[in-house]
Amino acid sequence: MNIIGIAGIAIIAAVMAAMIKRYHQEYAILISIAAGIIILLEIFANVFPVIQQINTLISSAGISAEYLLILLKALGICFLTQFAADSCRDSGESALASKVELAGKLAIVVMSLPLFESIAKTLTGLVGT
Repeated sequence: MNIIGIAGIAIIAAVMAAMIKRYHQEYAILISIAAGIIILLEIFANVFPVIQQINTLISSAGISAEYLLILLKALGICFLTQFAADSCRDSGESALASKVELAGKLAIVVMSLPLFESIAKTLTGLVGT
C-alpha cells in the first residue's frame, strides 16, 4: 500500500477544502468526499491479495467459505458506514452520521445471523440437548 500517496492525497484535499470552505462550503465537502473515495479505492486495490491469502488459509484449515464471506461483508459494511458517517460529520450533520452508524451496526447483525445460528447449533450439539 502506498501510504505516502494516500497521506499526500489527504493533506492536499484537506488544504484545498480549507481554502475553498471560506467561499463555497459545498465544494469543500465535495473535495473531501472525492479524496475519500480515491483513498478507499487505493485501499481496496491493495486488500485483494490479502483476501486471497485469507481465503487460502481458511480453505486449507477446512473452515467453510461462508464464514469468510460473512467476515468480508461485515468489513465492507464497516468501511462504507464509517466513510458515510465521517462525510456526514464533515458537512455538519452529526445526527445523520449517528443514524448511518446505527444502520451499519444493524446491517452487520442481520447479515451475521447465519453465523449465530451455526454457533448455536454447535453449542447445542456440544451440550447434548
